[in-house]
Amino acid sequence: MSKKTMTLNLTEAEMAALESLCEKKQMSKTQLVRQAIRLYQKVDERIEDGGKLFFEDEASKEKSEIMML
Repeated sequence: MSKKTMTLNLTEAEMAALESLCEKKQMSKTQLVRQAIRLYQKVDERIEDGGKLFFEDEASKEKSEIMML
């Protein structure tokens, strides 16, 4: 698999969020971005097939639909 390099411009808040997630998940920035892309692809595929995306509160079982653009 060939790889390509890119430059990514983030705001300070976005970079702080990325760095925080990397630390929390013990992943590099590259690993986290790759995982985020794969997740977004799967979510997009499901939505295109008519599926919906929900978060469910474990205690109350209340569901909230996630709206993707």
